[in-house]
Amino acid sequence: MGGLTDAAAVDLWDTEARTFDDGPDHGLHDRSCRNAWAELLLAVMPAAPARVADLGCGTGTLSVLLAEEGYVVDGVDFSPEMLRRGIAKAGGRVRFTIGDAADPPLADAGYDVVLCRHVLWTLPDPAAALARWTRLLAPGGRLLLVEGDWGTGAGLTSATVVSLLSQVGRTGAVRYLTEPVLWGRTVEDERFLVVSRS
Repeated sequence: MGGLTDAAAVDLWDTEARTFDDGPDHGLHDRSCRNAWAELLLAVMPAAPARVADLGCGTGTLSVLLAEEGYVVDGVDFSPEMLRRGIAKAGGRVRFTIGDAADPPLADAGYDVVLCRHVLWTLPDPAAALARWTRLLAPGGRLLLVEGDWGTGAGLTSATVVSLLSQVGRTGAVRYLTEPVLWGRTVEDERFLVVSRS
């Protein structure tokens, strides 16, 4: 998180939680946006009721979306305020755990899917995080990584994410996310989903 201490990072994201769901792709309040994210993810998911770890889940929007489709979802985030909002949103359909997405407090080899959206780029050692996430996967499990190389200068390119995966012995297929419906507006920077199947 750009050199922030752990406490400062938690404080930052607790503050961000107040307006986090205002973004069209965060809150998914617009039905067409929500449906687009559901279609995107369900196309690359195993059949429900597969187990999903949603790491850096924020307010749990994707966790809830997948739980509504019959998946068994564990959401992890280090912001108590993000999780408080996720718990309220989920109505008991998701199990939330406070913890660092880089080293999630979850049992190894228990998940069919590890999902992470817009978190990998923030981590000080993304390759180490990917190695840990891979250990969470059951045989045949898959990583779903939504990332971007944003116009602000922050983020990761798709080539970087694929390279990071190669460092932990995995490959990744890239799907570029150019559709305005996913973001609530037209975007010109690089946004993508990487699917890594074992």
